[in-house]
Amino acid sequence: MTETLLLALLVCKIKGYKLKPLFKSWAFYPILFMECVYIILEISTFMGNYSFVKYAGLFKLLYLYAYLILIIKYKRYFQGAFGAVFIIIGSALNKLVIYANNGKMPVFPSFSYYTGYVKKGITNYNDGLHIFGDSSVKLKFLSDIFDVGYSILSLGDIFIRFFVFIVVVSTIKTLNETL
Repeated sequence: MTETLLLALLVCKIKGYKLKPLFKSWAFYPILFMECVYIILEISTFMGNYSFVKYAGLFKLLYLYAYLILIIKYKRYFQGAFGAVFIIIGSALNKLVIYANNGKMPVFPSFSYYTGYVKKGITNYNDGLHIFGDSSVKLKFLSDIFDVGYSILSLGDIFIRFFVFIVVVSTIKTLNETL
């Protein structure tokens, strides 16, 4: 979710908000810590270690919980609830495609073959959830089809990331209003 956080920071910078107050807040550092862990896990994947992938769901949950600190500290309750609606929609879309494909999330790597994120010749993810997609996949448009080279996202994943964007932008806006 690093790119979502960076996009939120970029949008705030373009809107003229100062980012320094966010980095001065202790409440932002649990998120930065989780981002560092995420980057380490991505590097591990690039090096061919897929053993942690089975814990990706737990990590995503802990990562999203880190944003609760910002929501509570800066009283961004409405924005947090609004963002949570996107998490619910995204999760429902992911569950729908998983249900339609016998409990598996089809993945369609493309660019990731070139970056090395997915190695050619690997036949499965060994995480019990993801499978490589083929012509038999149902609801392909909801599968993991958005390949950014270091991650393959579904439409549901993109909806979930709206939560991060909304919370970060609203927090930075609030911090700038108090200057």
